[in-house]
Amino acid sequence: MSAPNTPQDNSDPVESGMLARLICEILADKKGMDPLVLDVSGLTSITDYFVIVTGSSPPHLKAMYEDVQVNLKGRGIPCFRRAGDPAGNWMVLDYVDVVVHIFAAEARSFYALEELWAGAGRVPMLESTPAGGD
Repeated sequence: MSAPNTPQDNSDPVESGMLARLICEILADKKGMDPLVLDVSGLTSITDYFVIVTGSSPPHLKAMYEDVQVNLKGRGIPCFRRAGDPAGNWMVLDYVDVVVHIFAAEARSFYALEELWAGAGRVPMLESTPAGGD
């Protein structure tokens, strides 16, 4: 039996892909901008996917951060770790198989995760989730 909040190696690409899609849908409902899903499963053993999204302001970052957690917890999917503060312009939610990065635009440009993980496959089906601004 595992200790509370200890990640288990239950990585299943199909399940983690479904989780990434669900997270994208939640972020789209909160008008997350420029969503991107990177398949990093072939590059690292820490996770299968990164979901990266941009928010327009600290309250927007916080709303997305909180809504993902509340929505997934309601479905029985707890967050393993969380970090960041809206004022810091970067917030992270770790669901073991999927890690969510919620950025302010300037922080996303500065940290450039898309470039850092350039070898990762982009998941076009998930990228096409509508973004805010419409």
